[in-house]
Amino acid sequence: MYDADIISRMQQSFDRRAGLGLALASALAFGGSGVAAKPLIEQGMDSLHVVWLRIAGAALVLLPLAWRHRALVRERPALLAGFGVLAVAGVQAFYFAAIARIPVGVGLLIEFFGPALVLGWVRFVQRRPVTRQAAVGVLFAVTGLACVVEVWAGLGFDPLGLLLAFGAACCQCAYFVLAGHGADSADGTAPHPLGVIAYGLIVGAVVLTLVSRPWNLRWSLLGERAELGGMRPPAWTLIVWIVLVTTVLAYLFGVLAVRRLSPPVAGVVACLEAVVATVLAWVLLAEHLGAAQIVGGALVLIGAFTAQLAAPSTSSGTGPGERGEPVAGNVPGPRGDGEDLAADAPPPGQPAGR
Repeated sequence: MYDADIISRMQQSFDRRAGLGLALASALAFGGSGVAAKPLIEQGMDSLHVVWLRIAGAALVLLPLAWRHRALVRERPALLAGFGVLAVAGVQAFYFAAIARIPVGVGLLIEFFGPALVLGWVRFVQRRPVTRQAAVGVLFAVTGLACVVEVWAGLGFDPLGLLLAFGAACCQCAYFVLAGHGADSADGTAPHPLGVIAYGLIVGAVVLTLVSRPWNLRWSLLGERAELGGMRPPAWTLIVWIVLVTTVLAYLFGVLAVRRLSPPVAGVVACLEAVVATVLAWVLLAEHLGAAQIVGGALVLIGAFTAQLAAPSTSSGTGPGERGEPVAGNVPGPRGDGEDLAADAPPPGQPAGR
């Protein structure tokens, strides 16, 4: 009995360490997407075409997962459609369009305002009370956002770029809201997150095909060399990196990480994505941020994490299998297989499609 207890503790310790490693790898992978995409955009490729290449490529890679979870098409068509349009295509299109006009780090920090927007949804749309801790998180995030965009200087960055980044934050908010609706079902079960991600990418690829019209893409650009931190890698290698590393591996690592960690812990590690993106943009793209913007970015991340910790997790009590709406990805309620949906969902702060 004693030996079994020791083995169990060792296994738990190993799972935690493995989970932290996977969460860190996911954050590092996600953080490198904007830095790899911006040289392609500056080279002359339309931001929507870069997004389409990323999502369509990742969708092709994850087709086997989609086939494995094909029952989702029949069981949750509305969830898959909403997830693909908003959490995949919406976040991607707005974010990549934003970083074509403003620094990568600024765009991602504004996107991390999403969890605070979820609290606004809960308070003013659902008319449910929020905790004092949640209000403090929003205050931190709003203050930090003001510093990041330098409101005292009349907005120090391109206004349209800032608006596009805020659009990405709104789509991130939609991701969290959809996560809650995805937990509701008559039998109390929840869709498998890998299946939702795979079909979200497929739906997003279809939507982006209609919007971006890739038949107008300048394919010759992929054979040219891009400028990245003094290096001149072939443009097609950046696309391969964006598809395989910053999308496919980032999502897979994220799901595996949250299965071994609690959502709040995974949320802390996920916030490193913004730090990674800012540092990489500083080193490779020479996009330097001022002291006020660095402080503001820290406040945004603190506010986002505080808002996530303040998420209500009580059931609505309206019937079997129904749950209260989650905030910032904390989805309460048991799965049919005895697991919590939050233990399967992508980490808070990592919406599909970034």
